[in-house]
Amino acid sequence: MGENSAISTPAGDALITQIPGDTRTTNGSVEQMYDYSGVRVPSSRSAAQTVEHTASRRSGPRRWLRAVEWVVAAGLHPRAGATTLDLAQDLAARMDYDTGHVRYCRDETAARLGVDRSTVARHAKYLREAGLLVWAQGGSRRNVRSLLGLPGYAATATVYAAVIPESYDVAMGRTRIGSGYNARVIVDMRGHGAASETPGEAVDNSSEGPVDNPASGSCAPPSLTVVKESGSVQEVDGFKDTSRKRASRPTASISLPTQKTGSRPAATDKDAGNSEARRSPAQVAQDCWIAAQVRPRVNWTQGENLRRLAYALRPLIDRGLDAHDIAAELHTWMLNWRPARPAAYIRAQLAEQTRLEAERAAATDPMDNAAWRAMVDQQAADIASLEALFALAPESERTDDDRRAAREAGWHDLPGVAEHYDTDPDDALDLYGSVLCARAVRMTASGSVRF
Repeated sequence: MGENSAISTPAGDALITQIPGDTRTTNGSVEQMYDYSGVRVPSSRSAAQTVEHTASRRSGPRRWLRAVEWVVAAGLHPRAGATTLDLAQDLAARMDYDTGHVRYCRDETAARLGVDRSTVARHAKYLREAGLLVWAQGGSRRNVRSLLGLPGYAATATVYAAVIPESYDVAMGRTRIGSGYNARVIVDMRGHGAASETPGEAVDNSSEGPVDNPASGSCAPPSLTVVKESGSVQEVDGFKDTSRKRASRPTASISLPTQKTGSRPAATDKDAGNSEARRSPAQVAQDCWIAAQVRPRVNWTQGENLRRLAYALRPLIDRGLDAHDIAAELHTWMLNWRPARPAAYIRAQLAEQTRLEAERAAATDPMDNAAWRAMVDQQAADIASLEALFALAPESERTDDDRRAAREAGWHDLPGVAEHYDTDPDDALDLYGSVLCARAVRMTASGSVRF
């Protein structure tokens, strides 16, 4: 291949070739062959694995994991398997719920999965090729600490973004709006639920996490389903048959109580300190501001809607706790798992704590128990009898029965014997004897028994 070859264009129907070293003249025009041996054509597959050029839409960890499992089970990538799923689960556990971004951290991921670093890199490539991962930020050896004005060295990390390919949406019967990374889908709910005659327009926002700021432009379009007040008759599609209307009503689902600022009466004196009392808009805004600081500090609350989380944290806020104290309180619960509904879990735990505190506060006085009161009265009678023994007549009037009874009782009241000996040694020796007095004084002095 070290020589130049010449290719001539056809003249008429004939192909005329100029042979190197041939001096004969041909009628065709001669062109030089272009040498492609030193040129690399950029791969369109690599370009499509970035946020700017991907055909997949953005997602959060939960829906993204379901898409990964479906793609692997369907065999859309011939080399993706169980290790690919393990890598996806590790990435999803560290993924941001709002953006779906996650740091690659290849070495730490390999250590957690117990595989080689090259294995992690290979299966991350499979996820990119399947349209499930794209580069949000490419890693490099550039020192990111110097850009922040910090000492030391730390390379710029690779940041991946979770995406869902179009093939998954097609298989699930979803219609896409838009294209590329910011595309969204419409879920056709016809045939699901009671009102099957009306087409549902439940819009699935492709960003998995909760959207708290509608001005950000990432929230779903408003639902066209009209929910009427409780107690009013709900009419669907103009049907007036009572049985049809009952069948068309959506079934009640277990959900957190919605916050209706105008439905609760004004707070009274007995409502002071009660988190269920009506709150002003300023108080609700303050609750949301505190919840916004708590949520990033407690990892298992990061998937919860901000307003629901603020509503669940009201009892702690009403105690005067700030964001740091609330986060510390939630960390003391020692959760090593993620509740599916963090706000509901917090409310259940706080309700249980309130119940236990109420039970302790309402505990009855032990003296109200007849058996306990009888035992206390018997102990008082025994003490009275001992005191009567200590106050016996002088030595001349004592009998051997008196001394025997006093010594039997003295073995159970050594501090009293020692005290009697300190007050009147001669009378104590006559009443209890030298052995019992010596033992009582010795044990009282050593601290074995106390008054």
